[in-house]
Amino acid sequence: MELELSPLALPGIEAKRPLVIAGPCSAETEEQVMATATQLTNKGVKIFRAGIWKPRTKPGGFEGHGEEALPWMQRVKAETGMLTATEVATPKHVEAALKAGIDLLWIGARTSANPFAMQELADSLQGVDVPVLVKNPVNPDLELWIGALLRMNAAGVKRLGAIHRGFSSIDAKIYRNSPMWHIPIELARRFPQLPIVCDPSHIGGRRELIAPLCQQAMDMGFEGLIVESHCNPDAAWSDAKQQVLPDVLDFILDRLVIRDNAELTESLASLRKQIDEMDDSLMDLLTKRMRVSREIARYKQNHNMAVVQTTRYSEILDKRGAQGAMCGMDPEFVKRIYEAIHEESVRQQMEIINK
Repeated sequence: MELELSPLALPGIEAKRPLVIAGPCSAETEEQVMATATQLTNKGVKIFRAGIWKPRTKPGGFEGHGEEALPWMQRVKAETGMLTATEVATPKHVEAALKAGIDLLWIGARTSANPFAMQELADSLQGVDVPVLVKNPVNPDLELWIGALLRMNAAGVKRLGAIHRGFSSIDAKIYRNSPMWHIPIELARRFPQLPIVCDPSHIGGRRELIAPLCQQAMDMGFEGLIVESHCNPDAAWSDAKQQVLPDVLDFILDRLVIRDNAELTESLASLRKQIDEMDDSLMDLLTKRMRVSREIARYKQNHNMAVVQTTRYSEILDKRGAQGAMCGMDPEFVKRIYEAIHEESVRQQMEIINK
């Protein structure tokens, strides 16, 4: 199936990369919303985002003020001239947001993973000409993401785009959500006219990762960035660690190198990004391997076994060294890698057994 798309065509927004959408994770107070919006507009940001309804992983956290905060977004638009954007998860959200004049809607990762919810949202947007961005589902399922986009498009939403915010994993890792760049790249291959916006805040989960992720997204040809920016990030009521000051965002954007897509596909940068993706996969695999090692430690603890099993260790070194030679690598190089992995595995097992 194909997507029938029109340009996002946002009024007053120049059609150039990157399209920047920025603002706090949550609309906490009217003062916080206006302070952040004022600082962002002074830095040239033209689209203000804020969470009005905040679906949280667990109950008890700040879940947004709901419709009470929509007048704050109207004030942002009236006093700064910025366009406004917010997340919607139900038809009621859509109705309230459109009534308040919200200019752009996005659909979150939890919602896009649910075809029933997506169909309800699509039905509520039937005949409405508003730009809609659909985040990838929480799980790495490209077909589910495409299905969510197709449902929107079938309802007549032609100003349509995607947001890449990474994918959840049970293992601790560098990123809050694993980028798995090959998935949005495949989405772009199938639908070349579909704008893809990167969400470095949710991928990184930490503000120091925002800048490199923004550059990586631009190097991969993404259309834009949606970044969480707060006038006082450390005091934010939600996702404080991944929000940046408007001044910091301006610094990041000012130093972005924007390459055209044709140049990138033929350049060294393209190969380096493949290496980055492979390195990310290696780190994820190492994390999973260490998790299994910790499970082995608990087994050894319960059965009063020694941590180091020399026969097993020698078997690993011999087998992987031979495997490396067959793959064109120096066996000694492979041996050094597995010695380092084994050393870390033993360290983690010792921590568990000696508790």
